Amino acid sequence: MSSHVPRWSHGAALTGRRLECSTLDRLIGDVRAGTSQALVVHGEAGVGKTALLDYVEEQAADCQVIRVVGVQSEMELVFAGLHQLCLPVLDLHERLPAPQRDALRTAFGLSAGPPPDRFLVGLAVLGLLSEAAERQPLICLVDDVQWLDQVSVHVLAFVARRLGAESIGLVFATRGGGNDLDGIPGLALTGLRETDARGLLGSVLSGPIDDRVRDQVLLEARGNPLALLELARCLTLTDLAGGFGLPGATPLPNGLEAGFLQQIAALPGQTRTLLLVAAADPSGDPALLWRAASRLGIDAGAATPAADAGLAAFGTRVRFRHPLARTAIYRYASAQQRQAAHRALAEATDQDLDPDRCAWHRAQAAPGPDEDVAAELERSARRARARGGLAAASAFLKEAAVLTTDPVTRAGRAVAAAEAKVQAGFFDAAQDLLDMTESAPLTARQRAGADVVRAQLAYHTCRGGDAPVLLLKAARQLEPLDVTLSRATYLDALSAAVFAGRLAGPGGRVAEAARAAVAAPRSPHPPSSVDLLLEGMAAALDKGYDAGIPFLTLALFTFGTDMTAEEELRWMWLAAITAIRVWDDDRWNLLSGRYVELARRTGALSELPLALTQRAYTLLFAGDLPNAAALIGELKVAQEVTGSGLAPYGAMALAALRGDESEVISLTDATVQDATLRGEGIGIIFAEWAKALLYNGLGQYDLALAAGRNTLAYDKDVAALCWSLPEAIEAAAHSGRPENAVKAFEQLTEMANASGTDWVLGVQARSHALLVEDERAEPLYRQAVARLSRTSLRVDLARTHLLYGEWLRRRRRRNDARVQLGTAYAMLADMGAVAFAARAGRELRAVGGSTHKSAPRAKGPSLTAQETQIAGMARDGLTNPEIGTRLFISARTVQYHLRKVFAKLGITSRSQLAGVLPESASQT
Repeated sequence: MSSHVPRWSHGAALTGRRLECSTLDRLIGDVRAGTSQALVVHGEAGVGKTALLDYVEEQAADCQVIRVVGVQSEMELVFAGLHQLCLPVLDLHERLPAPQRDALRTAFGLSAGPPPDRFLVGLAVLGLLSEAAERQPLICLVDDVQWLDQVSVHVLAFVARRLGAESIGLVFATRGGGNDLDGIPGLALTGLRETDARGLLGSVLSGPIDDRVRDQVLLEARGNPLALLELARCLTLTDLAGGFGLPGATPLPNGLEAGFLQQIAALPGQTRTLLLVAAADPSGDPALLWRAASRLGIDAGAATPAADAGLAAFGTRVRFRHPLARTAIYRYASAQQRQAAHRALAEATDQDLDPDRCAWHRAQAAPGPDEDVAAELERSARRARARGGLAAASAFLKEAAVLTTDPVTRAGRAVAAAEAKVQAGFFDAAQDLLDMTESAPLTARQRAGADVVRAQLAYHTCRGGDAPVLLLKAARQLEPLDVTLSRATYLDALSAAVFAGRLAGPGGRVAEAARAAVAAPRSPHPPSSVDLLLEGMAAALDKGYDAGIPFLTLALFTFGTDMTAEEELRWMWLAAITAIRVWDDDRWNLLSGRYVELARRTGALSELPLALTQRAYTLLFAGDLPNAAALIGELKVAQEVTGSGLAPYGAMALAALRGDESEVISLTDATVQDATLRGEGIGIIFAEWAKALLYNGLGQYDLALAAGRNTLAYDKDVAALCWSLPEAIEAAAHSGRPENAVKAFEQLTEMANASGTDWVLGVQARSHALLVEDERAEPLYRQAVARLSRTSLRVDLARTHLLYGEWLRRRRRRNDARVQLGTAYAMLADMGAVAFAARAGRELRAVGGSTHKSAPRAKGPSLTAQETQIAGMARDGLTNPEIGTRLFISARTVQYHLRKVFAKLGITSRSQLAGVLPESASQT
């Protein structure tokens, strides 16, 4: 190697990168100016990504700069990269809202607690960085993202997408964009142009070079800056003068790695071993390195040749010149040498302070199966799961399975690893692990567990129709082993069958699942609310609606009293839809509000889309369309952040009530297509119901009847049709085909007789009135008005006034009709049910009534959708951190938007918002 070749310098590395540097200069300027930016720099190894991060660090000397480097061997250590990033500012975490503070402390192992939701951890990191940026503009540089642990990447990508006005810059460097970083602005680095490559090569050589040698170097390097420097480093004086010692062309980056190997091979043995130990430990902790080295008989002088060669630096941190140097050193060693290095590191690691890293090193040091190490890895998996690190837990469990000799234990660990893989979103890897267990001697419990994982996998991979039969199989296998778990699995199977509906596979349809659940063994304990939900659902679906009502009513009455918050969240969706099934609007209102409150308070952000959907429907039926719309807007943000694939149930219903035909058709078409693909038959029912609701409002009754009949085509679960039945009956009556409503009315009457609530009795009386049409109709309409007046269901009440008024008009009772139609019009117009209000208005004018519109307000500056959301929440008394939590942004960004709102509306404080924004009740 020629001694005249200088080491890598920033100036040389940035040759030909003027445009890229300008982009980064703008990012730094934006951060200094108070806005936030994120950027992904991507390109092959050696193309200059790290040099650009070095450039940012130098140019942003007036900012606080935090630098993180991913290391391949640390990919399985949960939150390792995130901890690197947060450590310099972790003293500020006490300023965070309590749920976020607790989530962060649990994630970093600073305190015990339930596994934190990773999106809540993301909010905590966003808040922490925002607090740091209050003191000084903050720039975070994250190098080698492809080697960060996946949970850290998820969280950092979340933070990057939610940046706003915090004075934060977040720059990633990675070899590939990757799905996690999709949507973040990118900067692609390619090879240097030939003139720039020639200039770089000339800048690092102190002597003349033969033209043929120079052309060969340029050809091999293909514009890669590191390749140019490393190839030049390998040239001898003979090569430079025109000799023939230059090796043939080698593909990159393998060629770069080979260059490093050439340098490594020339080092003394102890130096190579020291570098191997450093490569095997990603922490860069010099104290740990030297403790491990001493166990291998290596003295401090072994570092000097590596430092002189420019391969690594040994200071307050151990750093390699380039990640490829670390990779080359590790691969160069034999398996026995790597095991010895990991064994030394395991012995040198404090097992009490860092048990997971110690276990991982012990696993890599094991020459073969080792139950002690496997058991320790299993304990590490439990700790990782407790911190929300499902990806790390699955990796620990998979490694534990490999090191396990007992076939039953090995299979059990493989099933546990597969479950963690599904929960972490690694579906292909989960399937591979499940395939490993197919011929394994699983116990009955393990086999049942494997079937539950297969059911979860089916749901997540667009095979929702397969999930019920797999869950039923698991429930049967659990019967002799754990009755409580078996019954819970039967309830999951019933829920899955209802969800799949007409798209459920053979053996998993609603009727089959109900028959199996009815035969489930009884609980040996006093029945819990979950037991009662199972009994009620199974009886209603197998024996008839009325058979399930006593169990379901009692289940709702006791729900939550015998549960932890985690258990409540698990079953809350089912409890809320049960309240709808038994037509209990009071309990529905209570449970839907509790659902949102629990999801927010516990930080279960993955549950939030379902919770917000339930609450939005409660508000829609109550006629509070403005607040329902606000929740649906919040729901869209939550889905964007969490990646939830939940169908737009709330948006469909809102658009239908507003009479927005184009929006309804767009949403329902997409929902039917997606639901069919995913095996979610319930989505098809909701889509057709939304169209029936829309067309009844628009007065297009033939279309409403067609949609209503589509919802009733699959009536194996009558209770799932409780909203569809009234729409189908109204459409049939108004289109002159009451015979098409006979069966629907019989089903509705069955539910009314069994449930007996004011809600269902009011709707049943109204529907009956539509079908008789003679003088018998009037007392039925009056009964419907009286009963629905005692509920919170203002939409149903207003529609009843409308139908009663229409009947009175047809009977030529104009004065009486004006009263009912005037009431209907006022209610529907006030709540924003545009199509139904227009229908009431036409009828009202036909009997001599008026529909005078109020004088329009003077139109002021318009607010953006996000500004409207924030202003509404601030008006309702939420603090900036509370608003930020709901919208997944920082409190500082909330304040930024409020300043813009105040300026647009000409106000100076939050207390004035109520006077300039529309009146509305609390959202939850």
